[in-house]
Amino acid sequence: MRLPIPGTDRGALEVEDLLKIVLALLVVWLVIEILDTAFGFLIGVLGPLLGLVIIVLIVLWLLDRI
Repeated sequence: MRLPIPGTDRGALEVEDLLKIVLALLVVWLVIEILDTAFGFLIGVLGPLLGLVIIVLIVLWLLDRI
């Protein structure tokens, strides 16, 4: 680890660059939230339907209809 040399510019990153980084992180966060909501909705809707399909297949198997 090197210690900073006195008199050098430690804040070389521009404010606009920091704002771009923050904006990119916010966009990533929003995309993750949207995907989480969409997949949560799909799992919430398809979960019970998948259970019903499995029950119907088991009943048909037991009745020798498959």
